[in-house]
Amino acid sequence: MTTKTKQEQDQVDDVRVHVREHYGKLAAERVPIVQESCCGPSAESGCCGSGGELSGEAMAHVSKLYQSADVLELPPDVTEMSFGCGDPVTLATLNPGETVLDLGSGGGIDVFLAGKRVGESGRVIGVDMTAEMIEKARANQAKVGATNVEFRLGEIEHLPVADDSVDVIISNCVVNLSPDKPQVFRETFRVLKSGGRLAVSDIVTDGPLPDEIKSSLSAWAGCVAGALDVKDYIAAIEAAGFVDVQVKPVYFDKAMVDQAVADLDLEDQVDTDNDAVYKSAFSANVTAHKP
Repeated sequence: MTTKTKQEQDQVDDVRVHVREHYGKLAAERVPIVQESCCGPSAESGCCGSGGELSGEAMAHVSKLYQSADVLELPPDVTEMSFGCGDPVTLATLNPGETVLDLGSGGGIDVFLAGKRVGESGRVIGVDMTAEMIEKARANQAKVGATNVEFRLGEIEHLPVADDSVDVIISNCVVNLSPDKPQVFRETFRVLKSGGRLAVSDIVTDGPLPDEIKSSLSAWAGCVAGALDVKDYIAAIEAAGFVDVQVKPVYFDKAMVDQAVADLDLEDQVDTDNDAVYKSAFSANVTAHKP
């Protein structure tokens, strides 16, 4: 593990502070992330946003994102905090009695869905670095009445979870926000039991992003600048010790990409006349196992 220079550490800290403030404000104000994140509820594949009073459009987005009808039983205070880009709960194929950890649990939607899958004999832990999100999630827990879940304040690079204590780790469009993804995967490997598995939905790229996007803090919070190239993403997971890494891409539709570029004021950096740009970033369903 390499030691960061002071400048590199300052950049990491700046990104972390900006992302924490961004999502903390959204949680505190109950503002849907449609215009603040990497895409909105019109996306064919779903990604990082839904909200408001759960309009028909927003409900269609949540229904499309999640394969299980269980999501429709959750109250709007939970589903409006859905900032994900996939369905890691279904991807993980959870079993009754398992202990599950959700990285970047936000308002708790994936925690509650996982809690239903693992049953009363199971347990789900949500970790989020934003105090406002933890407060929101705990309030949502009371509304849902979930007794087999808990929420912990902490960074996914430094998980407040014991070694070898978790059967499954899930995450939904969060690892891309971390400025130190290799450390995230080292931590996930540490807390997983032998034979445990990783099931992550995340944003990755196929090819390099322009430096202007990578240096934009607003783009970091919007799931763009923080995305790793898919080859580097896989390499970071394997370097942490995982095996059998599988990636299934889910591409966004053209209208969603155009809207995201406009929302983030990236027209000068992104050539939307080039068809390749529409496959340069995508939602990836990623699975792996700890030997």
